[in-house]
Amino acid sequence: MHTVEKIGGTSMSDYESVRNNIILKPVNATLYKRVFVVSAYGGITDQLLEYKKTGQPGVFALFANSMEDLSWGEKLAQLEQELLRINQQLFGEGELLEKANSFIIGKLTDAKQCLLDLQSLCQHGHFELASHLTTVREMLASIGEAHSAWNMATLLQRDGVNARFVDLTGWRAKEHVSLDMRIQQAFSKIDLTNELPIVTGYAHSETGLMSTFDRGYSEMTFSRIAVLTQAKEAVIHKEFHLSSADPRLVGEENAVPIGRTNYDVADQLANLGMEAIHPKAAKGLRQNDIPLRVKNTFEPEHAGTLITGDYISESPCVEIIAGCKSIYALELFDQDMAGNLFEYERDVMEIIKRFKGHVVSKDMNANTITHYLSTNLKTVKRIRNAIEKLFPDADVNQQRVAIVSAIGSDLQIPGILAKTVQAIANSNISVLAMHQSKREVDMKFVVNEADYDEAVKSLHAALVEVHNHGQAICLAS
Repeated sequence: MHTVEKIGGTSMSDYESVRNNIILKPVNATLYKRVFVVSAYGGITDQLLEYKKTGQPGVFALFANSMEDLSWGEKLAQLEQELLRINQQLFGEGELLEKANSFIIGKLTDAKQCLLDLQSLCQHGHFELASHLTTVREMLASIGEAHSAWNMATLLQRDGVNARFVDLTGWRAKEHVSLDMRIQQAFSKIDLTNELPIVTGYAHSETGLMSTFDRGYSEMTFSRIAVLTQAKEAVIHKEFHLSSADPRLVGEENAVPIGRTNYDVADQLANLGMEAIHPKAAKGLRQNDIPLRVKNTFEPEHAGTLITGDYISESPCVEIIAGCKSIYALELFDQDMAGNLFEYERDVMEIIKRFKGHVVSKDMNANTITHYLSTNLKTVKRIRNAIEKLFPDADVNQQRVAIVSAIGSDLQIPGILAKTVQAIANSNISVLAMHQSKREVDMKFVVNEADYDEAVKSLHAALVEVHNHGQAICLAS
């Protein structure tokens, strides 16, 4: 009976807190019978790939878009200095620092040579760079987790823990195997009763994780390890609690950690870009009845949030007010759409999928379809141009908006929609669109981007703060 636990990048950047608050404070009172899957240090994957929030290019993006210069090489050199700085901070001076530097420099040297060879190869007409980019992206991403996992295992060994570095990156592997096979091979010789595996969040597989999960690959590794090793519980350690709303918006005194919720709620959060866990990673846990606990690294005594498949609040609840800014409402109007809605929707979704746009929500009527996209402006313009080319007689418009959502495991509360709309109206906020599904786990409100903060505060005040609550937030019908 063991746990599989994932440590996020921000937490990983604070080794002493991870060691003292997580490793040396086990919930089950034993140092072992736990598996730790680790992310790269905070910000490192951004530098390896691209900056998630701004779209600024990292090593991968520079390499993918530049066959004529070596700007990616300059970025790789900058990254090397950052990784060595992290090593210096963690290890100080001495033999361990030399080993740590040798390990990561070896990875970076291999990667640089691979990129140079590929760049040279693709100067020939028979070889196309685009066909190799998925592999390049996976190779670069793996460096961040290999670095942090090796460091964590080595530091814990120094501090008296029988930690074991488990490398799933497939670096210089002689064969391509499935994700499940790679995990099973790695764990076949591990004794969880007296070893503490520190596992890379990236795992190489024959089909590739990033083509499906992109930056959520470490959560899939975490989930599959929990399923294949039959863990009793999966745990994610983050730098914050899963709370009723963003404390920075509603105030630390008003935001309350959620004690219990279910995987439906976790999926709604993921759709808004506020992932507790990637939905496809959660699916494996849910199907195998493995509960997921989300804990705050810096408050180890707090039990955190327990997520299960069968939980429903005792009384109808609004558990979380969440949302996202920088959403693009892409509206397609065509008089010919009436009676042909399915064909239009199918064609538009194919375009959105081609450009990897993420649909947060959508609405439609007889002659109009609006998709609410969480992506950057460059991608929106590409999607819009493709739609206009496909439907030259249609009117296509885009507008930058925000979405605010009230989420709960059971929202079957008479009058809740009216009360929610009234709360927004009382703050003089215009609702541009709203969506409530029959499943009754969330309500979405589209507002002007400038009104996002006020909308979150208004809904939280009306649906949460006026009620007495403990660890779980409950709005009684």
